[in-house]
Amino acid sequence: MIRILAVADEVSQALYGPRLKELRPDLILGCGDLPFDYLEYLRTKAETPLLYVHGNHDPSPRGQVISAYLPAEYPQRSPSSAVGCVNLEDRWEDEVGLRIAGLGGSIRYNEGDNQFTQAEMRRRVHRLTRRAWIRHWRDRRSVDVVIAHSPPLDCGDEDDGPHRGFAAFHRLIEQLEPKLMLHGHIHPHGKPRPDRTIGRTRIVNVIPYRLLEIEP
Repeated sequence: MIRILAVADEVSQALYGPRLKELRPDLILGCGDLPFDYLEYLRTKAETPLLYVHGNHDPSPRGQVISAYLPAEYPQRSPSSAVGCVNLEDRWEDEVGLRIAGLGGSIRYNEGDNQFTQAEMRRRVHRLTRRAWIRHWRDRRSVDVVIAHSPPLDCGDEDDGPHRGFAAFHRLIEQLEPKLMLHGHIHPHGKPRPDRTIGRTRIVNVIPYRLLEIEP
């Protein structure tokens, strides 16, 4: 079994202590809206690969922002990418025996970065699934895990505009049939966020972190 540590949206102080080593992840996946310094810290301390997508509050390659998430004692900077980590936007990577694909961002609700209309995300999904199927035809390997920032529409999202999910993710799941789809964006606020399923795919809100096991 491969142990995946998935993180999103909220910095967990527990992962600054011995808890990270105790979890023994084989792979770390970031689902957006986390300081890049934090992702770099997790990758370095866990000594494991880390792949990530952007959230709607993350800096884009076109600009930089200072994160307010990190504890005061941890040095802050404003990178446009997480050094030593793999940006998985609109593509996939094979890592630790798994094929992982990524599509970050949220529904568009203002002029901020990393936001997309339903039509824009539909085009992103079409491009990604087409390339994934070409690769599958060549090597007979399927996508095992999809990481996103937002959930599928009406599957773990909320009714307010900024927290609606993407309708195109249903097509993504139908065509790629990943074992897991991991997301953030929908903060628990003290309420349980149960896992959901679409077909054979388990949909997991990973805020602030979840440890998951998957067969390669």
